[in-house]
Amino acid sequence: MFDTLYSQVGAAIWVTVVTFALLKGEEPERIGGVVYALGALASLLVQDETRLYGAQWGLMGLDVILLAAYAGVAWKSRRSWPVWASACQSLIVMIHVMTVFDGRPPLLAFYVVMNLATYGILLALALGVLQSWRDRRAEGLEQAEQR
Repeated sequence: MFDTLYSQVGAAIWVTVVTFALLKGEEPERIGGVVYALGALASLLVQDETRLYGAQWGLMGLDVILLAAYAGVAWKSRRSWPVWASACQSLIVMIHVMTVFDGRPPLLAFYVVMNLATYGILLALALGVLQSWRDRRAEGLEQAEQR
C-alpha cells in the first residue's frame, strides 16, 4: 500500500488526523478516530489487489461495519461531524453495491469515489475535533472570567 507517494501522503494525513482526534477530541471524536484507524488497517488486510472486477466482499463487509459504527456515533452524539462521516461512508458502501449489480464498473471511478469519500470522513473528523477543542477552550475561558 505504501509504495507510491500518494499513498504515503494519504497515510500521513490520516495518522495526523487520528492522532489529533485522540489527543484533543472528546469521546465521540476519539471513538471516530479509533474506528477510522481500525478500519484503515483492517482494509489493508482484507482487500484483494489482484481482483480487478466484481465485488470485494470482505472490503464491502468491513465498510458496512464502519458505516454502522459512524451511524452509531451519530445516533449517540449531539455533534454534526458523525452525520457527515456517515454520509461519506455510505458513498463508499454504495460504490460496493454498484459493483455487485454491475460487475464491471470503471475501476478508476471506484477508487476515486472511495478516496474522495475517505478524505471527506477525515475532514469531518478533523473539523469535529477542532470544534470540540474550541468549545472546551471557550468554556475554560468563560469559567475563568466568572471567578
